[in-house]
Amino acid sequence: MKWRRAATAAAVICAAVAVWQLGSGFYIYGKAMLAQHLLREAWQRTLAGARQVRPWPWADTWPVARLRAPEHGIDLIVLAGASGRTLAFGPGHLDGTPPPGAIGNSVIGGHRDTSLRFLARLAPGDTLLLDTPQGRPIRYRISASEIVDAGRPWVAPEFAGRMLTPVTCYPFDAIVP
Repeated sequence: MKWRRAATAAAVICAAVAVWQLGSGFYIYGKAMLAQHLLREAWQRTLAGARQVRPWPWADTWPVARLRAPEHGIDLIVLAGASGRTLAFGPGHLDGTPPPGAIGNSVIGGHRDTSLRFLARLAPGDTLLLDTPQGRPIRYRISASEIVDAGRPWVAPEFAGRMLTPVTCYPFDAIVP
């Protein structure tokens, strides 16, 4: 009798933990889906001429560009800044680099397991399209990829024309950072 109660209690606890974990996972994906909808609405208002349109009232970021990789089915809203809070919702433009689409080397960062996971599939010759609020899409061709040591200082190289450098962690399939 005691064994049955203990086994039942253990099963109920395990089931409760499983439901809690599944619920947390669904909450994260649900929040991400809602955020993408709100980001796209904010981007549309930005295209209509509004400035620094916050996708939700407490947001500390706003859309600055739209990044697409047509061959890979990627369509992302790029946000202002690259803080952890910003990157939780999508790729972010690194402060201190030229704005997306401007002359110089604009750096966009994102998580390797979410928004910029597609970088693992890019190859030289692939195309990235960057839409800015000011005009038509800017076409970038992938020329190379490079793995750099995160422990060493890295500075975005100067560039006389328009250059886009997407940056994420590596390796893409690692379980831990």
